[in-house]
Amino acid sequence: MTIPQDPVLCIDLHCHSTASDGALTPTELVVRAAEKTVTHLALTDHDTVRGFAEAQSAAKANGIVLISGIELSCLWRSHTIHIVGLDFDIDNTDFLAALEQQNRNRWARAAMIAERLSKLAVPDLLERATAESGGDVPGRPHFAKVMVEAGVVKNVAQAFKRYLGSGKAGDVKAYWPELQEVVQWINSAGGLAVLAHPRKYQLTATKLRDLTADFRRAGGQAIEVSTSGQSSGDLGFLAELCVRERMLASQGSDFHFPGAPWCELGRIMKMPDGLEPVWHHFRQVPGVGAPV
Repeated sequence: MTIPQDPVLCIDLHCHSTASDGALTPTELVVRAAEKTVTHLALTDHDTVRGFAEAQSAAKANGIVLISGIELSCLWRSHTIHIVGLDFDIDNTDFLAALEQQNRNRWARAAMIAERLSKLAVPDLLERATAESGGDVPGRPHFAKVMVEAGVVKNVAQAFKRYLGSGKAGDVKAYWPELQEVVQWINSAGGLAVLAHPRKYQLTATKLRDLTADFRRAGGQAIEVSTSGQSSGDLGFLAELCVRERMLASQGSDFHFPGAPWCELGRIMKMPDGLEPVWHHFRQVPGVGAPV
């Protein structure tokens, strides 16, 4: 499938549901996307495609084209980096096996977060955080909500400031595979690997150029040029980096929950002219994985 170049289309290739760390179910997410006039959507939950089938049913009912998507965590020079996979075969057995390993890594991390926060004496912390995540692997936001409910902190922001933020007891680094391996998973499943929100890693310009060059050499095909929380300067820098490394350009809101106007489905800064959109190179029929 190739998405045509049409100014009336609204393309959002990065968002999250309750299948990972989003606040809306896949159905609720798709309905909201339709309300925000999104025409083409990729559900990119962290390290899982469990929400895809439900999202696909909702997309058909709401007139949205759903593209297979995922956001995978990996390591590059000891930095945790996120790679978005797009337009891959959702039923590829090797890819699904790799995701199972990622899932085990996430559960190990969740258990360690609970262990490190055991001094707070919150009963059944891991179980309650898992319930907050809808039965999936809980992340730090889910632990924060339980801490608020237990009266340990006043709000989620305070939970992160005292216990879950960078350098705090609950800031547990996960055991992620290397960047090259994750890119290979996506490529082998027939998809396109996209370097997600490059400016959020707080790397210097030099290191970000190094990351992008290494990503391209590993088989990465695109950079997420336009995403939420960016300045016009970020947009210009990433567009320049995209051209320099001869890569495709992607975009996405990175939506997680309602009520944050700076991060809403379909609300994406227009990409600068002169870039080749990643969606011009999609090959799969959404949800089927067969060539068009």
